[in-house]
Amino acid sequence: MNAVEYSHFLLRENVNEGDLVIDATAGNGHDSKFLAELVGEDGQVYSFDIQEEAVNNTGDLLAANNLLNRVNLIQDSHANLDQYLSKKIKAVIFNLGYLPGGNKEIITESKSTIAALEKSIKFLQKYGLIILVIYSGHSGGDEEKRALLKFSKNLDYKKYNILNYKFLNQPAPPPEIIAIKKRK
Repeated sequence: MNAVEYSHFLLRENVNEGDLVIDATAGNGHDSKFLAELVGEDGQVYSFDIQEEAVNNTGDLLAANNLLNRVNLIQDSHANLDQYLSKKIKAVIFNLGYLPGGNKEIITESKSTIAALEKSIKFLQKYGLIILVIYSGHSGGDEEKRALLKFSKNLDYKKYNILNYKFLNQPAPPPEIIAIKKRK
């Protein structure tokens, strides 16, 4: 499976109908759509992006699939996700890098991503899951990857299981995944 397929496999195994989940980087809406399908009519998705274009793209995709009522679209940094939450969450997905088809100068950055990750961990329920799909083949991407790997490696192994899924034989920097599963 490629990185996106594997991230969706992990979400499918961990998210149930009725869950509250987060798409920390709405992008073009594919993860938000997938999550909205998983949580069903009784669940809820909070979908964040700083770019109006991404929020609009996501809204259009959700509306076309009759899923808009399951998703709260929020044009704000994922670093502020705690301002929108009042209860525990089951899963969070980050697709890091830049908006596909958008301005490649607007990228995710380690400072805001780690802030969002720290806040996500605080709201994560027992056995909850955080997935970071990291695209490092752009300016700033490698620094963000290093920071996220360092952060993840320092999480208490008694409280979290950490997985790093990556391809070793691809010519360009392939995307890789860090998955964080809360044990307690």
